[in-house]
Amino acid sequence: MEDMYGSDFMTIVDEDGTEYELEILSTLEYNGCSYLAVIPAGLEEDEDAEVNILKSVEEDGDSVLVAIEDDNELETVYQMIMD
Repeated sequence: MEDMYGSDFMTIVDEDGTEYELEILSTLEYNGCSYLAVIPAGLEEDEDAEVNILKSVEEDGDSVLVAIEDDNELETVYQMIMD
């Protein structure tokens, strides 16, 4: 299916300089913010993947992806993505 529809991938770097390749499953604009639902790239079809939802914020003029710390915001965005 990946070949039929294509997938979006991105590489992120954490504070320690470690790189992670992620597959973007979905994006959402909500309340003026951008959110991405991602899983680690390169998983086999039979592997379970935990979906992470990251929020794009501006820091010093750059877009940075961060974990959502507010439980209500996370639940709202999760439900919107699942719909």
